[in-house]
This record gives sequence, C-alpha cells and structure tokens, in this order.
Amino acid sequence: MAFSKIKRRKRIKRGIRKKIFGSAERPRLTVFRSNKEIYAQIVNDDESKTILSVSSRDKGVDEKGTKSEVAFAVGERLAKVALDKGVEKVTFDRNGYLFHGRVKALADGARKGGLNF
Repeated sequence: MAFSKIKRRKRIKRGIRKKIFGSAERPRLTVFRSNKEIYAQIVNDDESKTILSVSSRDKGVDEKGTKSEVAFAVGERLAKVALDKGVEKVTFDRNGYLFHGRVKALADGARKGGLNF
C-alpha cells in the first residue's frame, strides 16, 4: 500500500496526538507548515480553545530572509505573545512533521523567546 506524503503525515500525527495533550497548566504548541508560510498555535485541549496564534503572515513578524529564518522569528514572536498572556510552559506538537528545518527553527525561536518545553 503506497502512502502519499499527506497520508503518511496524518498517520504520524494520530500517533503523536495519542500521547500529547494540552491542559490549562501546560497547553499544546502546535505547528502547521505550508509551502510558503508557517503557523503556530497554543491550544488548551481541556476547553478546546486556542489561546493564541502567530504566523509568518502577521504584521509583527519580519518576513525577510530564508523560510527557516522567518520560522525562527515566528517562534520568538510566539514566545513574546505567550509570556504576555501568562503562558510559560507548553507541550510541543510537531503535527506529524519531522523535527527538522522550519519546525526546528520555530521551536528554537520559541525557546530563545522564553517558552519552556
């Protein structure tokens, strides 16, 4: 049975989401990556609510440089907004993507900004 990239990512995502759950004390930081942009959300799964979201399309994010540099800037911006809202600890959900490249750059930016995960 041949798997497409999307089916493979969804299968991996289901396995990850079985183990990762965001609570009020430690919400889930989830990443979505398209070909051009990168998006990140912090979600409280107890209440099924998005606490905040940041993307490379937001005005506060510097869009110059490579896609990895932009992802790093999104991570830093996410950390700044999260700390302003009182969120310090999160659980990282890579959403089926490999922890490499833009996903890793976003995580590094969030860690540099002050989020703990």
